Amino acid sequence: MSRRAVTKAVLAATAAVTLAACATTSLQSTWKDPTAAPLNLKGKKVVALVVTDEEALRYPAEDEAAREITAHGGVGVPAYTLLPQAQIRDKERARAIFLREGIEAVVVVRQVAKEKALSGSFSSNPGYSSFWGPGFWGGGWGGDGYLRTDTILIVETLVYSLQQNKLVWASQSQTMNPTQVGSFVRELSKTLGTEMDKQGLL
Repeated sequence: MSRRAVTKAVLAATAAVTLAACATTSLQSTWKDPTAAPLNLKGKKVVALVVTDEEALRYPAEDEAAREITAHGGVGVPAYTLLPQAQIRDKERARAIFLREGIEAVVVVRQVAKEKALSGSFSSNPGYSSFWGPGFWGGGWGGDGYLRTDTILIVETLVYSLQQNKLVWASQSQTMNPTQVGSFVRELSKTLGTEMDKQGLL
């Protein structure tokens, strides 16, 4: 195998590893209502509501979010077990059911943006040392470099206290290159659960 072929193979492998490693979730911003009364949800029923019209996504996502709430001391309840998709926008029905079930708070998760970003590298090539060289008019561009497109998913999480009837906490998170719904939801839920615990919400 030529040196050029080896270099291309190494760069391709590096790009693949980097892409896989970038599938991570991080909190970009958080907000807490300074006027809200202390909210401790340990042992309290907390509904996990994922705002999406896709049932195949909503159900497992709410299950995972509810499990994470429970793991941090609350009693997580997937919203679909109380409100099926056809009734999810019926405010009065939701109010009556949540009151009857003794729901203390609702954690709402929704996607607010999905963006694409181009990144990569470019390595030195002797053909570019002169405009009139072998790389004239960009003929040899990209021989030893690589480019990749990253997918950036931005999600908003809102925590409502039903007893206080107000939004008490909010965050915006960013996930790079989510590949599978299951792993993405687990990672997002763990990140949010840890932060909510740190904020004294769970």
